[in-house]
Amino acid sequence: MLYFQVVILAAVMMLVYYCEFTDTFSPTEQGFICRDPTLSKPDPGPEQESRVQPVFLYSVLGGLPVVLISGVELIIFLLHLNSHSLYAQEKAVVMGDCCYLNPMVRRTFRFLGVYAFGLFTTDIFLNAGQLITGSLAPHFLSVCQPNYSTFCCDDTSTFISQSDACMGDPDDIIRARKTFPCKEAGLSVFTAVYLSMYIMSCVGPGGGCLTGPLVSLSLVGLAVLTGINRVAEYRNHWSDVVAGQAIGVAVAVFLVVFVVQYFKKRRVMSRSLSDAGTANNEEGFNITTTEKYIITQSSGSVSEIT
Repeated sequence: MLYFQVVILAAVMMLVYYCEFTDTFSPTEQGFICRDPTLSKPDPGPEQESRVQPVFLYSVLGGLPVVLISGVELIIFLLHLNSHSLYAQEKAVVMGDCCYLNPMVRRTFRFLGVYAFGLFTTDIFLNAGQLITGSLAPHFLSVCQPNYSTFCCDDTSTFISQSDACMGDPDDIIRARKTFPCKEAGLSVFTAVYLSMYIMSCVGPGGGCLTGPLVSLSLVGLAVLTGINRVAEYRNHWSDVVAGQAIGVAVAVFLVVFVVQYFKKRRVMSRSLSDAGTANNEEGFNITTTEKYIITQSSGSVSEIT
């Protein structure tokens, strides 16, 4: 099962690579209206000149979850080092039928694996939306530089649909056609919502009344400001930002509710079945398994049932 999940994650990463770093897929070429005021904002320049630079944004998206989730899991493990209440349902550990893997490590990799899958999936949804819609950026006409005299644009309501109407830099024009939904807003909100739900579920009432909400609201607030900055710099419309944020929230909530919670339900079910099997064994029934090992850890010993 683990290998199958790794294959799925690798396939998703490969699709992201083709969407982000190759010209395999091209955005739809939409037409525009002559001197459309909604598309005539000044050119904000390359993404590297933005207040939220791509290097900084993607470093946070990749590094913050690793540091935060690893730190929280370590703190929880140290606080419950002498207590088996937290990891009571994390006892069944099989690694090649020979090795024991610490529950803290397994929990950390599980949460990070789900996050990575969600981040790449959100990126695919956002890229697909941009390629299908081909929505034009607020500064599209500034980088397109159409020759209005050639296309008879004396009437500002004239619609231009020719693909060769633009005379500007082709790379800038392609980027200006990929704005809906906003990728930066979607990815940042996904990260903020996923980490917020993770923190709230881990901190609980024992971590103080305001600790979890403070951290969660800070993350969400920074993500929202990222989208506002895109609009303020004329890189995206409000509709682009709202659509990207909606996709990010939807993916994060889906993964936390239906994937992370599934892990918990599965552990509870496994424990119940193990208890039922133990009761049957005490009554005289035999338990047979084929090349499967269930390792349970008690307060001072490890027992193996075959």
